[in-house]
Amino acid sequence: MELDIELQPSDLVGCRYRIVQRHRHADQAPTEAVQRRIERAEAGKSRVRALLPLAPEEWDSSKFSRVHIEDEGEDAELATLEALAAQTTIITGAVFTGSSDGRRWRSTPDVLVRANDGRYLPVIVSNHRIARPAVGCRQELIATRRLGLGASSFGEYRLRHHAVDGYRLGLAARALAEFGLDSERGGAIGQDRELAFLVDTRHYQSALSKALEASLPDGPRRLKECGECRFWFDCGQRLTAADDISLVFPGDRSEPYRRRGIDTVADLIDADLGEASALAKAWRAGIPVLRKVPQVTAQRFDVEIDVDVEAYLDQGAYLWGAFDGREYRPFAIWGGLGTATEADNFARFWSWLRTVQDDARARGRSFAAFCYARHGENHWLSSSARRFRGHVSPDGCTVPSEAEIEEFISSPAWIDVFAAVRSQLIGPRGLGLKIVAPQAGFTWSESDLDGEASVDTYRVAGGHTGARPGEVEAARRRLLSYNGDDCRATSVVRAWLASGAPGIPPLMP
Repeated sequence: MELDIELQPSDLVGCRYRIVQRHRHADQAPTEAVQRRIERAEAGKSRVRALLPLAPEEWDSSKFSRVHIEDEGEDAELATLEALAAQTTIITGAVFTGSSDGRRWRSTPDVLVRANDGRYLPVIVSNHRIARPAVGCRQELIATRRLGLGASSFGEYRLRHHAVDGYRLGLAARALAEFGLDSERGGAIGQDRELAFLVDTRHYQSALSKALEASLPDGPRRLKECGECRFWFDCGQRLTAADDISLVFPGDRSEPYRRRGIDTVADLIDADLGEASALAKAWRAGIPVLRKVPQVTAQRFDVEIDVDVEAYLDQGAYLWGAFDGREYRPFAIWGGLGTATEADNFARFWSWLRTVQDDARARGRSFAAFCYARHGENHWLSSSARRFRGHVSPDGCTVPSEAEIEEFISSPAWIDVFAAVRSQLIGPRGLGLKIVAPQAGFTWSESDLDGEASVDTYRVAGGHTGARPGEVEAARRRLLSYNGDDCRATSVVRAWLASGAPGIPPLMP
């Protein structure tokens, strides 16, 4: 299918049928989740614009100018070209349109920065994690406050690849190349708004060409992101009517079966392919979880602590929650991420946890701390130790060393409940805590909160949205309830596993 439309970088990743649907249902508004994401993205861009220099410092000898493009449509593109012709140092709000490989496209780099040789560096602002600290790695970067003024330096970071970010930079580079102004370099500012990481935009051009050349699909396929798409009302009905196999195996997971001529859920059930067919049958019957082993088990300890962390983007962890089987104990802050406030909070949480562990050992009792899918907790434990090393809170609690954290998270005292679930259970819709815990009889008080929504709720709780005091307090209560229930849900799932996961049918009868 071919449509004469103007492609944007976001059209080149994920669901390509979204382009068709946008043409068919032009009046369909974005979902609330997508709208909130757009608002967060705009807040990030506003923050970066506030950090960009307005004028050179006294010691800067270079000529400096800055302009923001306020216009829209053709006027915005014309204003962008005028700013380039005027050799403006920093341009924000730039707009380009062009055509490559037979496809029209639109590029909107968040910042254009003029280099000493007169060429331009396109910079994008992303809500992705652009880079992570990595000892021994070498990555070129520059402070956002010094864009257009200072020279780059190098830091110990490892970049994380996000296709849409690469396409945004790649398209901007193509646009600049049409005027002989492409520096062949770009900058990406992620959740840490203070740093721009520099990359070679030539690396993106081959993949970008392939994405632009790709033909549009004739029909929908279910992907992970379908649940928050504004067009699911139509795609969902069509996929259900077709009994499409992507309803069970979304995205590329269905391709091995399609190559065998299996396109529907019914075909997969009838094919009798073991686990895959059993999952399709469970999906059809509305059974969320199946048992892979004859007997489900889980180890119990005398002293058990269930832990869950809440973080705001990559800026810091604002809430460490712990549940000891009787009491939920939150260590929370509502501001000051990246400062001594966050360090104090982390030090107090860690001191409490280690005190509980040491007390158990002193009394000859077994101890373990648990989380559900340890990736997030491990990251924030290690990251907090690294960022705040040596910090001592006013009440005498000390941030642990990275070595102490590594020793703890690699010890038998730190247990990932998700790993135990995944080794013994399987489900057609995954094994997330929100899927497994209800099978153990647990329900959340804040049932509409999830990881994505909690980010927006924290913005209210932290006073970043201009909300009234009552709304701020309500948001804080919701986050504490949500985090506490995550801790309690982990505890309930463990007890349920230890009792054999009653009520769960076997994968293969």
